[in-house]
Amino acid sequence: MNKISNFLQSPANWGGIGLSTLTLVLSSLGLTQVGAGALAVLGYAAGFGVGGMWFGFPNFSGTPWDALEFEDQGDARTSMLTALNAVRQLVDHNPQNRLPASLQAKVLELCKQLNGLLDQWERSKGHLSLEESFHARHIALTYLPDALKTYLSIPQQFAMTKRLANGHTAQETFNATLDDLNGKVLQLSEDLATQDAQAFLNHSQFLQDKFNPPRIH
Repeated sequence: MNKISNFLQSPANWGGIGLSTLTLVLSSLGLTQVGAGALAVLGYAAGFGVGGMWFGFPNFSGTPWDALEFEDQGDARTSMLTALNAVRQLVDHNPQNRLPASLQAKVLELCKQLNGLLDQWERSKGHLSLEESFHARHIALTYLPDALKTYLSIPQQFAMTKRLANGHTAQETFNATLDDLNGKVLQLSEDLATQDAQAFLNHSQFLQDKFNPPRIH
């Protein structure tokens, strides 16, 4: 249905309809020697081509955010970086200025935090539980992309003004979702840092005990 709507509302189609209508009017006035049907087809084709070249052909590829589909397979780091780069590029481009500057900045900051978590995770001596590892991957692969994609699918004015069942607008809800995701990333980062700090403390205590044994009185 979206593809049909895109075609019907495209400038190329309106150009075709306009020129086709004009040719039919000329034919009805007896100003042409070509049959009305053939002339209408030729007029539509010419109008479609000119309208498409000047103002745009129908877009059958969907919206830019339809491409935000990622799978949790293969190397986790590579998959997460691919997803984060796609989100970052979309938000930088900000199609139709759908994201206000505040949300744009929050999404980009979350991508930055996730990149930092990936680097920290790779060099850390600590470990995340299976559940926490799942969350870390899926914040990048599904939670953030899906939240962004579903938000962008809402008409802009509706997202900014209409209250949802939770009492907030879609824009306010998306803002809170970004805060929740960012909070989880910070918690995961702190978990790894705490484990590394404890490992450092244990090693320091080991060295202290080894080279500074307690004195026997």
